[in-house]
Amino acid sequence: MKISTKGRYALRMMLEFAMSGDQCTKLNQVAERQQISVKYLEQIAMILCRAGCIKSMRGAQGGYRLARDPKDYTVGEILRLTEGSLAPVPCLEDSPNQCSRASGCAVLSVWEELANAINQVVDRVTLADLVEEQKSKPGQNLL
Repeated sequence: MKISTKGRYALRMMLEFAMSGDQCTKLNQVAERQQISVKYLEQIAMILCRAGCIKSMRGAQGGYRLARDPKDYTVGEILRLTEGSLAPVPCLEDSPNQCSRASGCAVLSVWEELANAINQVVDRVTLADLVEEQKSKPGQNLL
């Protein structure tokens, strides 16, 4: 499984918003700091706005900010919104498993264990955890 730029950039953008607290952050500021296209950030912001994860504010002091407290977002939530399923193989995307070979598949248990491990990690780590981690890094303003 590989996380695309959309998922990685969404996490970086959400971390920027979380680091800004209640202040609004303009996408061009995020784009400049993160060296990401504003157009690409706009696409990601639209997904996150529709899901109710971020709020858009108009005006001179406008921009984007988190809709909830950073502790209320998990990495898994953000990645699933931008990436879709995090299942390592297509047969695990449906519940119950719709694969006609599932009952006789010796490797299915490996894929299930991998999926469980991925989900445990991404669902355990919150934006608040990432904020604390970022603050501990040298040059912490350079997300």
